[in-house]
Amino acid sequence: MKQLVSALSRRPGSAGLAACVAVTALLVAAPTLARGQLYFQDRDIARMVSLGGSCNRCELSGRDLSGATFSGATFINATLIGANLRGAELIGSNFTRSDFSHADLRGAGTLGANFTGANFTDANLSGVEATGVTLIRARLRDANLSGAELGGANMNGAVLIRANFTGAEVLGATLANVDARSATFTNAAIDASNLSNGDFRSASFRGASLNGARLLNGRFANADFSGASLNRADIRGVDLSDARGLSQDQVGRACGDSTTRLPRGLSSRICRGVSMIRIPAPPSPPTPPQRNFAMASSD
Repeated sequence: MKQLVSALSRRPGSAGLAACVAVTALLVAAPTLARGQLYFQDRDIARMVSLGGSCNRCELSGRDLSGATFSGATFINATLIGANLRGAELIGSNFTRSDFSHADLRGAGTLGANFTGANFTDANLSGVEATGVTLIRARLRDANLSGAELGGANMNGAVLIRANFTGAEVLGATLANVDARSATFTNAAIDASNLSNGDFRSASFRGASLNGARLLNGRFANADFSGASLNRADIRGVDLSDARGLSQDQVGRACGDSTTRLPRGLSSRICRGVSMIRIPAPPSPPTPPQRNFAMASSD
C-alpha cells in the first residue's frame, strides 16, 4: 500500500504551484500510526515545499530540505543529521532536542524558533539570520556560525566549545553560563550581551566589539582580547589577570571595581550607574498561514 499526503497552493507573487506537505504524514511518521502510517518516498524535497503541523521524532537525516519553509511546525526530537537546509526558513517552529549535527544551514533564516537542547555539533550555520531564537542548552561544539546574525538569541547554558563566530552579530544576546572554551569571536559584534558566568578560556575576542557587555564571573584565562572594544563593558569582579592582548586604553573604557583582576600594570575605572546598552527586543514571529490539506491514497 502506498499512501501520500499532499496539497497544492499558490504562493503570493509566484507563478508556479508550491507543494504544501502535511508534516504529520511527511517522510517517516511514528510507528503507532499502524495502517495509517504515511511515507514520503523521495529523499529529495522540492525547494518550494512548506512544512507545518507536528512531526515529533521525525527521521530526516541526509534529506534535501534546501529552501524549505517550516512555519509554526513542531519537530520535537527530530533527527536531521547531515540534512541540507541551505536557505531554509524556520519561522516560529519548535525543534526542541532535535539533532542537526553535521547539517548544512548556510544562509538559513529563523525567527522566534525554539532549539532548546538541540544538537548542532559540527553543523554549518554560516550566514544564518537567527533573530530571537532560543538555543538554551543547545550543543554547538565545532559549529560554524561565521557571519551569523543572532540578535537577541538566548544561548543560556549552551555548549560552544571551538564554535566559530567570526564576524557574527550577537547583539543583546544571552551567553550566560555557556561553555565556550577555545571558541572564536574574532571581529564579532557582541555589544550589550550577557556573558555572565561563562567559560571563555582560550577563546579569541580579537577585534571583537563588547561594548556594554556583561562579563561578570566569567572565566577568561588565556582569552585573547587584542584590539577588542570594551566601552562600558561590565567587568566588575571579573578575573582577567591571565587574559592576553589587553591594554590600558581598553580596560580604561570598561567599568570595573576593586575586585576586578587585570594583568600586571593595568587598572580599571569605577563607573557611576553602570548600565548596559539596550538593544530593542526582536519582533514576534508571524502567525503561520492557514492551509487546507488533502489526502490521497492508493492501494
